[in-house]
Formats: sequence, C-alpha cells, structure tokens
Amino acid sequence: MRISIIGCGYLGAVYAASMASIGHDVLGLDVDQKKIDDLGQGIAPFHEPGFGKVLTEALDSGRLRFSTDYSQAADYTAHVICVGTPQQIDSAGADLTYVHAAVDSLIPHLADDHVVLGRSTVPVGTAASLLERLRAAGVKSPLAWNPEFLREGFAVKDTLHPDRIVYGLPEDPAEAARAREVLDEIYAPMLEVETPLVVGNYATAELVKVSANSFLATKISFINAVAEVCEATGADVSVIAEAIGLDDRIGPKFLRAGIGFGGGCLPKDIRAFMARAGELGVTQALGFLREVDHVNNRRRDHVVNMTRKALGGTFTGKRIAVLGAAFKPDSDDTRQSPALYIASKLSGRGADVVVTDPAANQRVHAERPNLAVAEDAYAAAAGADIVLLLTEWQEFKDLDPVKLAEVVAAPRMIDGRNVLDPARWRAAGWDYQSMGRP
Repeated sequence: MRISIIGCGYLGAVYAASMASIGHDVLGLDVDQKKIDDLGQGIAPFHEPGFGKVLTEALDSGRLRFSTDYSQAADYTAHVICVGTPQQIDSAGADLTYVHAAVDSLIPHLADDHVVLGRSTVPVGTAASLLERLRAAGVKSPLAWNPEFLREGFAVKDTLHPDRIVYGLPEDPAEAARAREVLDEIYAPMLEVETPLVVGNYATAELVKVSANSFLATKISFINAVAEVCEATGADVSVIAEAIGLDDRIGPKFLRAGIGFGGGCLPKDIRAFMARAGELGVTQALGFLREVDHVNNRRRDHVVNMTRKALGGTFTGKRIAVLGAAFKPDSDDTRQSPALYIASKLSGRGADVVVTDPAANQRVHAERPNLAVAEDAYAAAAGADIVLLLTEWQEFKDLDPVKLAEVVAAPRMIDGRNVLDPARWRAAGWDYQSMGRP
C-alpha cells in the first residue's frame, strides 16, 4: 500500500516508520521543514525507545521518505491524518485547527479511489463533519476513522503489535467496503496473527479512544483518592492496591498511587470529552471526570505541601533536588508533567531547585530556564536539603541510598511514585516519605 502520513509529530513519525518497516511505501508530510529534514536524515525529534532503529532501517529500505510538498500525496492511495489536537487555549475543548488544515491540504490532491483515514484523537462528530467538508469540495474519496492507542515508551511496539485495531467506517456501503479494503491491506500482518478487530461507525471509533483514556485516568485518580484517605488513617495504599488488583474484574494496572498523570493525552482528552458532552447536552453523564481531574491536580500540590512541611515550613534558602521532569519514564515529553509542575512551583516559592532527567534535560532547559539542570541524580542531589523522586526512571529506582546520602546536606526523600523500598532507605538513615504509605 502507498500511504501518505499527514503530520510527522510523535504519532505520525512513529506510524510512518512502522508502516514502512512492514513493507508499505510511505510518504511523511509536515509543514515543519526542520522536522522533515531531521527525520529524513534518521534523526529522531523525540525520545522513544526503538524508534531511531526503525526509522533508520525504513529510510535505508527506500520505502520511507519525508517532504513538505503536499502535492506529492497525489501519487499515494491512503492518506492518514496524524496531526495533534491540543486543548484550546481559552476552553477545555480540543483544538481541531490542525485536523482541518490537514484535510484542506489534501483536498486538491485526492482522487476518487483514494481513501482518507483519521488516527488523531478527536471529539465525537468530527469525522462526520470532515466528510461533509470533503463532499462540499467535490471530493468523493471515502473517509474512515482508525484511532491510535499508543503508549509513550512503547509506541513502536503498540503500532506493530497492537492489542486491538478499531475501524470507524462510513454509512455508505460502497464507501465502507472500499475503506475496509484499504485498512485490511494496511494491517494485514496484524490481522494475520489474529489481532482483535473492532468495527463500528464514526462516532463509535471516535468515542473508543477518549473512553479508554478517561477510564485509565479514573483508575489513577481513584487510587490517589484512596491514598489521601490512607494518609489520614495510617493505612497502606500499596497493600490496598495489591489486594483490589487481584480481583480480575479490576486488575492491578494503573493502581499505583503517586503524583498523578500527565502527558499530551490523558489530561486534555478527559477535558475535551467533558466539553463535548456539554455541547451534546449530556454534561451530567461525564460529571465524574471533573473530580478525576481535580484529584489529579491535587496530588501535585500535595507534594509541594509535603515538601514544605519536611523542610520546617519554609522554602527560603533550601536546595531541592527533583529527580524526573518527563511525565513518565522512557519519554522526554514534559507536556502536563506533574514533575515539572512541582519543580516550577517549588522554585516559584523561593527554593533553589535542581532538576535532572535522563531524556528531558534539554526540554527543561528550554521550557523552564529558571530551573537549574544537572547531569544525573548525584549531581542534582549535591548539597540538597531534600530529594524528590517524581518520575520513575529505572536509574532512579536503582539509586544507592548509602551513596546518595553522602552527597546531600540532609537525607530527606519524598518518593512521589512509591517505587523505592522504604525499609532500605530508612535503614540507610533517610527520612523517607511516600504517597499513602505509613
């Protein structure tokens, strides 16, 4: 299949390289010339395990190339929209500017036998409106929606070995058949190994992604709410999570209490879902997501308050080491990062904050120039009055508490991710605190 990918950010670049790696002829299109130049030279514009290797191999095979010239899309059959849908500046809704721009850029180059596929996360009703946009321009190409379910840190694996594939097909039978024919050819290697396939209409496919993210966000905020009760009663949230996770109706994933979720998906997706529900007149149906968001935001401020208390009530003249800046390990993504929010809040209140992250240091330096950046955990902790572990990178989990104690001014640790062994750290002389554990 000859596939053009519109938008070569995180989603589009990984999808383009992955599709080329399984044999498709792929053209990646974007308006950012530097991004296109870097990708064309095999330079990954973001940190994602395994992506660099897949990108280089796909380029070397000759099946992948990148361009800013959208007219080249005319030579391709399937056109996949992979642009971002960030939260609007002045509201909770999703900004569809880039989606509309992607469709408009394609319209002059579409033939009747081409198929347009959407993978961007969009509010329900978007695909139907885009179909109207195409038809109003005289374009007869079928449109289908094929939502993505990538996890940062596992994006290549999730693209090549997805746990499910979802098709949102048009109502017209002939258009649906053509769209499904193209989708089946694109995903032939996955379908051959019996990857579950779910087929529905536009609205169903659009709702699958935001529903999944909203459920995960709810699960995270639920255990964090329980952690708040544990801190008031002396209960251990990690034991509670283990016990309820053994119930196969619940499962253990996403039940680790901590400082909450962040990134470019969960926060903005649940807000966009709520905003769209309001537009549809069913605000109350998703009212619980408002509290999910509130619980998540409270966790960040809770760590700030814990730190102030541990430092005797003041940040003035105190040096704080923050381990982690990305919103999760194996990523350099700092969007909506709880770790970076906490670091900035502490700095704003007068503390001398030093941040370190295995992948996101450059982003921190660019986005938060007021924060000092250190090469590693030991450099960050040198002379620190307290250490905060806020992103659960493996190298932070593997830290030697005895060795780290030798460089700090005071052995105080707040484990914001509940990933360290309390007994081990306390035995090494640390005043160790975590989230919802006595």
